[in-house]
Amino acid sequence: MKHIPNRGVRLAAMLIMLSVLLTGCALLPTTITETAQAPVTDGETVTISVEEYERLQSYAELEELRQIVDLYYYQEPDQQAMLDGAAMGLLYGLEDPYTFYYTPEDFAAMWEDDEGEYAGIGIQIMADYSTGLCTISRVFLDSPALEVGMRKGDILTKVEDLDVVATNLQEAVDIMRGEVGKPVKVTVLRGDQLLDFVVNRAVVHVNWVNSCMLEGDVGYISLYEFSGDCAPTFEIQLDNLMAQGAKSLVIDLRDNPGGWVDDAQKLADLFLPKGNLASLKYRDGTTEYYTTTTDGKENDIPIVVLINEYSASASEILSGALQDLGRATIVGTQSYGKGVVQYVLPVGSRGAGMQVTVAQYFTPNGNEVHKVGITPDVIAEMPEGDTTMYQLGDLADAQLKAAYDIALGLIEK
Repeated sequence: MKHIPNRGVRLAAMLIMLSVLLTGCALLPTTITETAQAPVTDGETVTISVEEYERLQSYAELEELRQIVDLYYYQEPDQQAMLDGAAMGLLYGLEDPYTFYYTPEDFAAMWEDDEGEYAGIGIQIMADYSTGLCTISRVFLDSPALEVGMRKGDILTKVEDLDVVATNLQEAVDIMRGEVGKPVKVTVLRGDQLLDFVVNRAVVHVNWVNSCMLEGDVGYISLYEFSGDCAPTFEIQLDNLMAQGAKSLVIDLRDNPGGWVDDAQKLADLFLPKGNLASLKYRDGTTEYYTTTTDGKENDIPIVVLINEYSASASEILSGALQDLGRATIVGTQSYGKGVVQYVLPVGSRGAGMQVTVAQYFTPNGNEVHKVGITPDVIAEMPEGDTTMYQLGDLADAQLKAAYDIALGLIEK
């Protein structure tokens, strides 16, 4: 994701202007001009261009629907809820799962998540829009979900009375949030069994990064998401491992859904020389480059990066660059394949927002990631049905063991 670019702010301002015009066009006489110009009003008349008028006319059916509801609906309609629904529907029409509208409440909750502390049950969920399934990819340490026995790999099927699918996952998350100490009923599918849990909400503290030393001077860092303070925390923990004598490093990006591209850049700066991290291609054909910038922080420690089918977005930017530039050996399974970048923008004056896909990105060698993913140099799969919540650095974890063996071999070279 990329936050509040100039072109995005301009778009948000345009939407606000259109909203004002739509609500006002029934009240003021309108003059149409042939030339493109900003709307002008003398207090009684609004003058707009033909192009702007035709654009407003395309919203006439939407306004007609609103008026019919206003006249005939059997209860007093909630006008703001209707507008929120219209905004969601407008973006839903793009058929892009990564472009959507945030109500003010949802937008505030999104930033709360990024801070790493919230009131909920303590699970991370990966939505698969091709199957509609919502799979629990992580259960946080010391969380209510872990306490009642929820596991990584469980498929979230129901929250209270809501049947959960990928398209309404945010609604399910909103329900799981709430007052500390209050229970919420959650149903998951585990294998062929449906399991019901009653989970008491609590304050959940998200740890973005964990690390430890493995035998044979192999350092291990697990990065769960590119959010919050993950970049400075990662660097601190890397320095600690180096101080303990680490001679090779395993970076675990399994189940990491991505996050902020800026954080991927900061982590890449620790290992790569100045240069291209990823290229972004926009609809108008222009190309922008994410780059590494700090040659002074180059570190030549051998690296193994561990990925799986839930490693996405910023995880793929980082692992793809490390692979292309010959800086790391990638181990695991084919990654998720989210090779598009979003802007996150404020909308209107109520605290609402939106996320919109603006570009597709490619690795430094020009490899496509979207709907393809990153192909590991070494394939290492988990045993079928293994959803064990392994302790940090537990080499009974088959994929970690494969990455560890390679990292150990790199020291010997």
